[in-house]
Amino acid sequence: MMSSRIVQFSWLFFLLILVGCGEEAKTIFTESDVKIIPRPSEVQFKKGAFRFTKDTKIVVANDQTAVTSVLLDRFSKAAAWDLEVVTTAPKNNFVQLSLDPAMEDESYTLKVSEDKVVITAKGYVGFLYGLETVRQLLPVSIESNQLVANVNWDIPTVEITDSPRFKWRGFMMDVSRHFFDKEYILATIDQLAFLKMNTLHLHLVDDQGWRIEIKKYPKLTEVGAFRVDQEDKHWDARFTPELGEEATYGGFYTQEDIKEIVAYATSKGINVVPEIELPAHVMSAIASYPELSCFQKPIMVPSGGVWPITEIYCPGKESTFEFLENVLTEVMELFPSQYIHVGGDEATKTNWKICPDCKRRVKEEGLANVEELQSYFIRRMERFISSNGRTLIGWDEILEGGLAPGAAVMSWRGFKGGIEASEAGHDVVMTPTDHSYFDYYQGSRESEPMAWGGYLPLSKVYAFDPVVEGMTPEQAKHVLGGQANMWTEFIPDNAQAQYMTYPRLAAMAEAVWTTKENKNWADFSQRVDSLFDRYDLMGINYAKSSYQVTTDVSVDKENGTLSIALKNEFPQADIRYSLGGSDITEASEKYTSPIVVNKTTEIKAQVFKDGKPVGALFQKTINYHKAVGKPVTYLNKYHDSYQGGKEIGMVNVLRGSMNFHDGQWQGWLGDHMELVIDMETPTEMEKITVGTLENQGSGIYFPIRVEVLLSADGKTFKSAGTVERGFAANIKSELKDFVIDFEKQSARYIKVISTNLSTPPTGGKAWMFIDEVIVE
Repeated sequence: MMSSRIVQFSWLFFLLILVGCGEEAKTIFTESDVKIIPRPSEVQFKKGAFRFTKDTKIVVANDQTAVTSVLLDRFSKAAAWDLEVVTTAPKNNFVQLSLDPAMEDESYTLKVSEDKVVITAKGYVGFLYGLETVRQLLPVSIESNQLVANVNWDIPTVEITDSPRFKWRGFMMDVSRHFFDKEYILATIDQLAFLKMNTLHLHLVDDQGWRIEIKKYPKLTEVGAFRVDQEDKHWDARFTPELGEEATYGGFYTQEDIKEIVAYATSKGINVVPEIELPAHVMSAIASYPELSCFQKPIMVPSGGVWPITEIYCPGKESTFEFLENVLTEVMELFPSQYIHVGGDEATKTNWKICPDCKRRVKEEGLANVEELQSYFIRRMERFISSNGRTLIGWDEILEGGLAPGAAVMSWRGFKGGIEASEAGHDVVMTPTDHSYFDYYQGSRESEPMAWGGYLPLSKVYAFDPVVEGMTPEQAKHVLGGQANMWTEFIPDNAQAQYMTYPRLAAMAEAVWTTKENKNWADFSQRVDSLFDRYDLMGINYAKSSYQVTTDVSVDKENGTLSIALKNEFPQADIRYSLGGSDITEASEKYTSPIVVNKTTEIKAQVFKDGKPVGALFQKTINYHKAVGKPVTYLNKYHDSYQGGKEIGMVNVLRGSMNFHDGQWQGWLGDHMELVIDMETPTEMEKITVGTLENQGSGIYFPIRVEVLLSADGKTFKSAGTVERGFAANIKSELKDFVIDFEKQSARYIKVISTNLSTPPTGGKAWMFIDEVIVE
C-alpha cells in the first residue's frame, strides 16, 4: 500500500514539473492597453491574447506577399525571427490576409483570437493598414532595431472594424527652402504609413531651390538647385547674392531618385503629389533661364527670404507656356498621381502691369486686369494638365479671377477659400494655417527652436476638422480631406524636421482618419504616451512641447490676492511645483488646485511622468506690484483680436511670452495706447515699467515713445517721464521693458501713453503689443 502511494505521489510530482516547464502564460490585457493611432472606427475588446512565436505563419494570397514586409521586418530586427509566408493556413498560430472584394479600398477588419489573426480587406492598402494596426498592438519593443530579449510578443484578442473618414490624408514637405535627401524622404514615408496617412505632397520648386531633374532643361538643377551658403544668418537677414558668386548650398533629386521615392511610397499605400510652382516662387527657375521673366534680368537664386515676390513667370510670352508644358510632361511621366500641384500663391504682379508682353496678352484675351491674367495662366495650365488625364490642384489664390472648371483647391488662408471653392462645386483639401502649419511654434518660444511666427500646439492640431460647421451636405462631399504642411525656412536639418513633425503628425492623422464622434482629446493624450515610447526606440527626435506647463492668473480684488492655475495640454498631468526658487523634484508639491499668493513670488513647475521630469521647466517671477488688480480705464482701447486679460490685462501680473498668441498680449493696430490706472488711494511710486514685444516678421513693432503722467484728481496730469526709441530693423522676436524712473512721489492716477510706429517699412499698419504696466 505504501509503495502504491509513493508511485502516485511521484507521478503527480512529475506532472507538476511538466506543467511548470510548459508555455509561459499569455499577457493579461485590459482595454486601456489598446493604444492605436489613429483611433479605429470600432473596437470590441475580448479577454485573451494571441502570441507570436518564431513558428507563426503569415498566410497570403499569391499577389499579397509584398505587404507583409511591415511585420516581417520588425520581427526580423526585434526578435531575430524570419517568419514564414505561406499560401495555405495551418491549424493555428497564423496571421491570415483574407480578400473581400466588396469592401472599400482602404477599409479593413481585424479579428484576433487566441490561435489566429485574420485581416480582411479588399486589397493591398487595406491589408497594409491592418498590419500596421497589429504592429501598434504589439509591445513597444517591436520598434527596436536591435534584438530584444525576454519579451512575449502578445497582442490582445480584439475585433476591429476600421475605415478612414477622408480620402486625402496628407503631409507636405518643403524640400526647396532646405533640401532633404532621399533617405529622409523614405523614412518620412515609413512614418506616414505607420499612421495610415496616404498622401505625400512634395514642394519641389520655390525661389530658393529647384529640386527635380528635368532632362530638357539641365540648368534648372545645375544653377537653380544651388544658392550662396548663408546658413549662418537668419532667414530674413540674408543678403542678395552678387551675380557670379559661388553657390554651394542645395541639392536635387535625379529622376532615378524620384522613381525610387514614388515606388517606395506606392508600396506603403502613399500617393506622391508633386508641386511645380507657378507663376510665382520661381526665382530658382528664372536664375537658370532669365528669359522666363518679363524683363529677362539675370538674377541669382536667393539665399533667404524674398518679399514681395516680383520676379515671376511672364504669361505674355508663348515660350513661358512651352517651357512649363515641357517641364510638366516630364513630371507627369515620373509621378502617377492624379493630382498635379501648381502652387499659384503669392504672385506680386508689379512686372505684369508694365510688361509689354503681358499688356498685349490682357488686350488680346479681353481680360480686365492682371488678376484675370493670373486666372488665364491657371486656366491654361489646367487645360494642359487635364488633357493629360490629370487634375490640377493649387493654393487658394488660384480662385482669384475665376477658377478652371476641373481644378481643385488647397485652402491655406483659413477655411474661406475652401468654402468658396466647394460652393462652386470644386474639390477641396483643407490645410488652414491655424491647424496645419507645422513650421509654427508648438510650445513657448523661450524653450523651442526658432520657427515661424504662429502657435500650433498638439491639441490644436487634434481639434482640426476639414468639414466646416455650416457647410451643406453637398459642399461636404467636395472636401477631400486635410493636410499638414511643413515649410522649412527655419528647419535646416533632419533632426529639427522631425522635432517639428512629430508628434503633431499623429494628431493630424487622427483628425483626418477618425470620425468626429470617435475623437476624444483625453483619450488621445493617453494613447500618445505609448507613441512616444515607440518614437524613442525608432530614434525619432520628437517634440515634448505638449508637456510644457502654462498658467492662468486671476485677481481677487477684495482680498488683494492672485490665484495662479497651472495647466498642461494633457488632462490629469502630474504637475509638480515650488515657490521661492527651489528646484523641482519628484518630492515637490503636486499641483491640485490654484495657488494663491499675495506677494512677489518665483514659481517653478514641471510635468512628471513615471517619476521623471518631462518637457521644459516653467519658471517665472510673479511680480506683485502696486497696481495689481487696480481699475483700468482705456482712453484708446486694444484691438478685438488681441485683448490679453481685457480690463485687468495690464495689471494682472501675468507677462506675455514671445508667442504673441499666448493670450497675454493686448494689441493696437496702427494706433496708440492710452489708459489710466486708478490706484484708488494716493500711492507712493518711483518707477513704472511698460512691457512690449517686437516681431517685425509678423508686423509687430516696439513703440517709438512711452510717456507716463501722474495725477492726484484724475483731471490734471503732469508728465513724470518719457522714453523714446527710434525704429531699428530687427530680425528676432524680442521682449523689451520700457522703464521710466522718476523721483518718488505720491499719486492716485497714472496715465500711460504708448505711441505706435506710424508706417512700418513694409507699408500698411504696424501692430504694437503690450502686456503689463508695472508700478513700483
